[in-house]
Amino acid sequence: MWKTINNGNGTYQDIGQGPAVVLLHGFSENSEVWKAQRDYLSRYYRLILPDLPGTGKSPLTAGLTIAAMADYVYAILLAENIKETVVIGHSMGGYVALALLQQHPEVIKGLGLFHSTAAADTEEKKDTRKKSMDFIRQHGGALFTRQTIPNLFSPATKTKKPELVEAGIDMCSQCPDESLIAYTNAMMQRPDLTGLLSSASTPVLFVIGKDDNAVAPASVIQQVMLPKTSSVFIFEEVGHMGMWEKIEESNHLLNQFISFCQL
Repeated sequence: MWKTINNGNGTYQDIGQGPAVVLLHGFSENSEVWKAQRDYLSRYYRLILPDLPGTGKSPLTAGLTIAAMADYVYAILLAENIKETVVIGHSMGGYVALALLQQHPEVIKGLGLFHSTAAADTEEKKDTRKKSMDFIRQHGGALFTRQTIPNLFSPATKTKKPELVEAGIDMCSQCPDESLIAYTNAMMQRPDLTGLLSSASTPVLFVIGKDDNAVAPASVIQQVMLPKTSSVFIFEEVGHMGMWEKIEESNHLLNQFISFCQL
């Protein structure tokens, strides 16, 4: 069911029963990006799926940062009296999950970086983000989305399942221009948290797409040995959208990781 927080200024889905799991969407997406995982995992767990501020049913808040989005997620946990949870974040959602681990490690039973990274942006990546913000201001988010979203899918997906690319464009086109800019700036300003992985006592899942153009697989592989307990899964013929490109496999690997975190 849909619920609200902060006097209706935040919205999230609360579905299922059992151990708590939070699924965090990425840049320009909303909580529906996890629809297939929600429908499967809610048989076994209580799922919290926020629309982060600025997308879906949640309005944008001023001065948005990755840390502020982590505060928003923590407020939901407090409102629901959730003491411990596994948190899975896709792309930008992974940055939010890491910030939540940094701020409130006691609530994190497991951390999933689904096509995400603990490293900060390189200078080259920051320059790319600045150009993206300029493009959105000049030409609008709709054109930006139409041009960039196809690059998140593997060549195999674009050939065999072009409807997924169109579905991604449709979803991300719903994100307002000002939110796209705020998210881009927040990602550009986030700190490097690779050191946090080294000190984390919680299990960490790394999901990597071999054809990911957004988060370089080689850079993530360098991080997998940092946590005390790591689970690593590399998808063949997958770009940045494994939860759509390989639904069944994503469902099962998430279930296995979440179950492991309950031990």
